[in-house]
Amino acid sequence: MTESFSALLAVMAAAAFLCRMAGFTLMRFVPVSPRVEAALRATPLGVMAGITALAVQAGGLAEGLALAAVVGLTLVLRSDVAAALLGVVVVAGLRWAGL
Repeated sequence: MTESFSALLAVMAAAAFLCRMAGFTLMRFVPVSPRVEAALRATPLGVMAGITALAVQAGGLAEGLALAAVVGLTLVLRSDVAAALLGVVVVAGLRWAGL
């Protein structure tokens, strides 16, 4: 750890808190139309897609195979959380196997 770790952690925590509070405050004034509701429902998927794309781009074969497994498991299980956890297990297993 570096000396600035505490400061960086505090700044990131403050930024996360402010973003969350700004969202709650803004939603007081924005009526929830079907379009806004659709955007709110799509946001987690967009965030996960961005994180996954970066991991696959920076990783290799293990990450690509795990992504394929997660997509398949999501379709079979209909649970994003279970598929994500099983995807972590797939990556760990492939890394342990030497991929």
